[in-house]
Amino acid sequence: MPVIVVANPKGGVGKSTLSTNLAGYLALQGHKVMLGDIDRQQSSRTWLSLRPQAARPIASWDATHDDVVKPPKGTTHVVLDTPAGLHGKRFDELMKLADKIVVPLQPSIFDIYATRTFLDQVHAHRKSDKVQVGVVGMRVKDGTIAADQLKAFVATLEVPVIGYVRDTQNYIQLAARGLTLWDVAPSRVERDLEQWQPIVRWVDHG
Repeated sequence: MPVIVVANPKGGVGKSTLSTNLAGYLALQGHKVMLGDIDRQQSSRTWLSLRPQAARPIASWDATHDDVVKPPKGTTHVVLDTPAGLHGKRFDELMKLADKIVVPLQPSIFDIYATRTFLDQVHAHRKSDKVQVGVVGMRVKDGTIAADQLKAFVATLEVPVIGYVRDTQNYIQLAARGLTLWDVAPSRVERDLEQWQPIVRWVDHG
């Protein structure tokens, strides 16, 4: 059962946006997807509560009477949304679970420096060299100094940049209805779907 962990210790970098849309893509492929929310804010769980019954199903954790959480029976793919400030025992546990790690990164100098340290920790603690790690540039406005700084930074990494996601209201409007790019007419989100093609290729094939 592939487990995709979306992680960055910096808050507000777009982890829930990536997590929900990754889960939406996997559901589109016909997979039995669980979206797990380890963030205290429970953003992804809130999003799931807004998801229409008519939309492709995405499950949450099953919780037993002793609060043990696990994927629902039949789950084939897991996406885990993680909290800001991820470290210590919880970080180690997630690294043991992950088959792929997606690191969202915004074009902010503060995010850039925090992410460099985090990527070093990921490489030191992942369960094996077979665990794939990829960076996604979030809320990137082409032609800005911040975007240029981000691209210059990622060029120095040993981790692949698997895609860039633009700054658009589409994600906010869809999230408010429990939806993803994959749940609406492609013509409405054509530019965004184009940006996601290298990301989903990496998810599918590495």
